[in-house]
Amino acid sequence: VLPNQDLLNCYCNNLSFFLNLLYIKNMESKTDLRTRFKTARKQLDILKISRNIEENIRALDFYQKSKSVMLFYPTEYEINLLGLLNDKDKNFYFPKVNKSELLVCPYSEGTEFKKSGLNINEPCSFPVNPDVLDFIIVPALAADRKNYRLGYGGGFYDRFLKLVPNAVKIVPVHEMFVIKELPVEDFDVPVDLIVTDAKKARV
Repeated sequence: VLPNQDLLNCYCNNLSFFLNLLYIKNMESKTDLRTRFKTARKQLDILKISRNIEENIRALDFYQKSKSVMLFYPTEYEINLLGLLNDKDKNFYFPKVNKSELLVCPYSEGTEFKKSGLNINEPCSFPVNPDVLDFIIVPALAADRKNYRLGYGGGFYDRFLKLVPNAVKIVPVHEMFVIKELPVEDFDVPVDLIVTDAKKARV
């Protein structure tokens, strides 16, 4: 099987950066790692990577069986999975920040979004009970082989994921943003699957 040419090109163009990622030590702070990955992802073809991840999500048995899916509204350089909204057999929801918690707000065609204080598009619909969810797509800058994610530092999702133990939780990231180990704190919550543009899932 021939290797993915886009991945090969990316490896060649960013070899020194990705070699450094292989040897990231736990002592390196999350703040430093966030800076690394935010800089690196600006060099990626994020739309193409997003489309590949989107198709790999659709191939998941968990997703195919799900009825109520929570997405996130992407910022400029984030993985963009809004194409999943075309899957008419699903009910979709988006998060809304309320102080220190995340609310679950239903989406339908015509739902209005407004920028939050964190500069993220949030739905104007009324929140519902999180228990309705059976599949949650969680944003991240990076992930590790133990299914921990590097978020943005607010802790919103770590607190939220504890409230929905029965939902399948996945993180979509670029294949080369899955590293051996991230620094982990007591409040960090791992997800069930890491879905990348090169592999359908990392269990």
